[in-house]
Amino acid sequence: MIHSANFHHRDQHYKTVFFETFGCQMNKLDAELSLGLLQEEGYKIVDNVDKADVILFNTCSVRQRAEDKVYSHLGALRILKKKHPDIIVGVLGCMAQKDGEAIFKRMPHVDLVCGTRMFSRLPELILKIRNHGSHVIAIDEDHIVNIKRAITYRPNTYQAFVTVMRGCDNFCSYCIVPYVRGREISRTIEDIKEEVRALISNGCKEVTLLGQNINSYGKSLNTTTTLGDLLSELNDLDGLERIRFVTSHPTDMSRDLIRTMSRLEKVCEHLHMPAQSGSDRILKEMRRGYVSNYYRELIHFAKEHIPHLTVASDFIVGFPGETDEDFQETVQLMETLRFQNCFIFKYSPRTGTRAAELKDDVPDEVKKSRNLKLLELQKRISLEKNKKLIGKQVQVLVDGASKSDPNRLSGRTRQNHIVVFSGSKDLIGELVDIRIHEVTDLTLYGTLKNSPYPA
Repeated sequence: MIHSANFHHRDQHYKTVFFETFGCQMNKLDAELSLGLLQEEGYKIVDNVDKADVILFNTCSVRQRAEDKVYSHLGALRILKKKHPDIIVGVLGCMAQKDGEAIFKRMPHVDLVCGTRMFSRLPELILKIRNHGSHVIAIDEDHIVNIKRAITYRPNTYQAFVTVMRGCDNFCSYCIVPYVRGREISRTIEDIKEEVRALISNGCKEVTLLGQNINSYGKSLNTTTTLGDLLSELNDLDGLERIRFVTSHPTDMSRDLIRTMSRLEKVCEHLHMPAQSGSDRILKEMRRGYVSNYYRELIHFAKEHIPHLTVASDFIVGFPGETDEDFQETVQLMETLRFQNCFIFKYSPRTGTRAAELKDDVPDEVKKSRNLKLLELQKRISLEKNKKLIGKQVQVLVDGASKSDPNRLSGRTRQNHIVVFSGSKDLIGELVDIRIHEVTDLTLYGTLKNSPYPA
């Protein structure tokens, strides 16, 4: 669905774009793809809305807080848009797909609403606004996403996200993703290998394969192809050093895939597999398709077969009907499995999901208290686990300057630990050995092997 109304512009020769992304890795990759397309059309990327004649927000609808932040940013642009009516303001992604026309009603100064399947048409849509008018909406639910990329546009030459599938068929009761991203569609192995080969030729050493439910990769191809097959094929590519993948759903995580991970030397020893709750009653209400003991056994099996494996998880607190006993079962699961890190969220109803029909009966102060307790528990566990790495040597792929200290370098281990150390900038993009001498719950600090730099 695409339509438009009247619009007046100042100068068609202006081609500057400000682009801000909210949400998951898939959104970040969509941002890369979008900006690559715009750059090919001659757009210059700027870091300030005051310098841009196109302002785009790539949005997330998984939590209410993310939507509120976008609407706040859009509201702040009213004055700028009134002063310069020729500026184009656009909302892309999940919120655009979910809210559609309602965005124009709430924010009339927005010109473009572009859904999750239409971002590959961004240059065309912007030109349509320039030539024919504002309020262009493009949220075709049947449009097949074009996920070819301009590989030269990446924030980091040595690493890349690669979409291997889109959508999700699980329909967990709290989750908006199947409604805004659609049903599962997998790319062929050859198509993915072609992209990864091009990335390698452009200097990429590590790829992270993306899918909303990545371990069900291959189901839509009408073949016996699995994620394990894809990992095996990519493992054989010369020049590629590391392979990661996210996000895994416990129901679709097979023991065969775990065995495959254990024998492929380029697949990193890290698994992000959200549990969401430790209570079987709440898991059933969430429509997760498993019980807590199944999840425990799956993690134990993975750790038995993959030496040095680290596991990250997600949890939702305050789901409708969650009692103190339910919450304690989540605490017990975290204490038993001792995750490397966890992403913990307070439940917020998403219109259109099954859970939105349930009474949101856990008081906000209880949600906040439970959220804080899990954060504090995970902080303690992470610190205890990281302390065991003091004195150990780890391999790090150097990302660039540390965000906390631009005079030092930062990178990640195969197990996804963040490591900060002193070193020359010509190490960026290289694999180096670091000896750890200090840790926090989030970061490891170390020294280069045979380093001339002080610790």
